[in-house]
Amino acid sequence: MTTQNTREDTGIDDAIGAALRQLRRGLGWSASQLATKAGISAAMVSRIENGQVSPSISSLCALAGALDVPLVSLFRETASKHADYTLVRAGEGLKSNRISQGHSHEFVNLAVHSRRDLQFEARRVTLVKQEAQPPTYVGHGVVYVQVLEGEAIYRYGGQDFTLFPGDSLSVDAELSHGFVEVITDTFTFLTVQAERR
Repeated sequence: MTTQNTREDTGIDDAIGAALRQLRRGLGWSASQLATKAGISAAMVSRIENGQVSPSISSLCALAGALDVPLVSLFRETASKHADYTLVRAGEGLKSNRISQGHSHEFVNLAVHSRRDLQFEARRVTLVKQEAQPPTYVGHGVVYVQVLEGEAIYRYGGQDFTLFPGDSLSVDAELSHGFVEVITDTFTFLTVQAERR
């Protein structure tokens, strides 16, 4: 019984260490930079990342605060008994239409994924050339666009980009963005939006 508990504790320590290392590297910080920001020793950060110690709650709170993430983010690798996924086969997805100020277009929802810290959506959108201008948006997070077919003009803030098949663009959603003109008869693109919840 004691041996089993020790193994479980070691597994949790390893998972916390892996999450900590991943978050730190994601910010491009060294272990000593994180240690300075968290107010703990670099040696302790290294021991936590390598699963060599069971960190105290106060140490975990200091590290989460320095990384600007919720405390639960350090435990994300420990909850591996379930995970959601979405598989959409070719030609499938939830088909929808959007009507906005005289403009209408079709889109297919390919994925909607929500976690405590993240909201993620992926859609395939088809715009048809028409008199009414497609809608523009202001939101949160990041938007990615990948052109599949056709040509159109995308406006981000005060800048226009003419996009062609194979082009991709990513923008901060906080600034006004969206397609303002469809050049070809139809224009199809993949769009992905991710934001903190």
